[in-house]
Amino acid sequence: MRQIKTLGQLKATGYQPKSIKDELRQNLIAHLKNKTPLFEGVLGFDNSVLPDIQRAVLSRHNILLLGLRGQAKTRIARLLVNILDEYIPVVAGSELNDDPLQPISRYAIDLIAEKGDETPIEWLHRSERYIEKLATPDVSVADLIGDVDPIKAATLKLPYSDERVIHFGLIPRAHRCIFVINELPDLQARIQVSLFNILQEGDIQIRGFKLRLPLEIQFLFTANPEDYTNRGSIITPLKDRIESQILTHYPKTIEIAKSITEQEAQLAKEQQKNIHVPELAKILLEQIVFDARESEFVDEKSGVSARLSISGYENLVSTAERRMLIHGDSKTTVRIGDFWGVIPAITGKIELVYEGEQEGAFIVALSLIGSAIQTHFLEYFPNPDTSDEDEKDPYGTIRTWFAAGNTLDLYNDAVNQDFNQALEQVAGLKKLVKKAGIPKKDQYFYMELVLHGLAELNVISKEMVDSKLSFNDLLANMFDDFE
Repeated sequence: MRQIKTLGQLKATGYQPKSIKDELRQNLIAHLKNKTPLFEGVLGFDNSVLPDIQRAVLSRHNILLLGLRGQAKTRIARLLVNILDEYIPVVAGSELNDDPLQPISRYAIDLIAEKGDETPIEWLHRSERYIEKLATPDVSVADLIGDVDPIKAATLKLPYSDERVIHFGLIPRAHRCIFVINELPDLQARIQVSLFNILQEGDIQIRGFKLRLPLEIQFLFTANPEDYTNRGSIITPLKDRIESQILTHYPKTIEIAKSITEQEAQLAKEQQKNIHVPELAKILLEQIVFDARESEFVDEKSGVSARLSISGYENLVSTAERRMLIHGDSKTTVRIGDFWGVIPAITGKIELVYEGEQEGAFIVALSLIGSAIQTHFLEYFPNPDTSDEDEKDPYGTIRTWFAAGNTLDLYNDAVNQDFNQALEQVAGLKKLVKKAGIPKKDQYFYMELVLHGLAELNVISKEMVDSKLSFNDLLANMFDDFE
């Protein structure tokens, strides 16, 4: 088809115009029948959001994706392009992507009247049929719809009453395209009003011109529920004209969240090759995010973006890499202590309520890390507070070692050999981890987990001092504080 260069050649093929919504519908039907994968890379929405998107496309609806930040709304919008035809014909030189058999612009109509079947044809790839605009308070009607262009009027020596002096905005230029407005509530109410006619009747109004442009546009809007009260709102008549409102959500399981993080994290090849990340470290990172969404210190309405775990994962690996580079090692393994390198990712991506502000972002981040450690410590090891009195205390040897006045100092940047030897000093620690059936390559990570878990449950004491973590007997530490 792309060899066709004139209107006459196009007519000879039997080409029939169709609206973009019919085009999306027909192509989606073919994808569903052939079970072709759609929306690749969007995880966790298979049984909720994506079926809603498909139903909206089959219904030829404009769509509003409503959800908190970091819920893949923009990604879904951009992937919708893949359902379009690969190429469509347009009148060469047209500003509005005119269909050669259904021209709407003055330019295309005049050109076809002049040249007839010799009218030149161009082919537009689907990647060029996606237009995205971030809604900001300074967006004007002229930006979206258009305005009179005095320079064009002067250049062409035309009066302002001539339709040819109009400079079209983004929306008319999106004819036969997907047009996305991100963060719709940020648009001023009077700008939202300018969208009424386009959504309902498919025409536009520019200054004093009477324009009946039968625009064919697939609209997709995104919005955050928080915006309805904080920065603005979607006015009711506009919401009424958007046929399908689809609610997005955060991953419902840690496994899905972990898959998203591994897919999105931008790790260097040498990081992937030289740094071993225990599976539990990945789970702990996701648990931090899940706990943050439930935390009394974090603003629930603001949400906790999936970007937290993505940035956190990159920070976690980079923390281990930094230590490896400092000591000239060729390989290393992520440690529990490396999670303190994740704190900048946490504090930058959570909105605190008043109580959280009183605590401070750093303390809240430490609390979230501690909560995640405690949760997964108890999945692998018995709870020291609920041990059966008739059974031997599984932590008895460890308690005794600390009760004897021993202290364990774990330096953040310690060489691997020194770090592992320090953990082996704690009597009974390695034996406990081996008994739990932990693979050899992850045993030191779990040994560290036991210490942090016992500290979270107030069995032993943990202190952060400069660049090290110091573990000792809880009672001895209490007496030191008393003295």
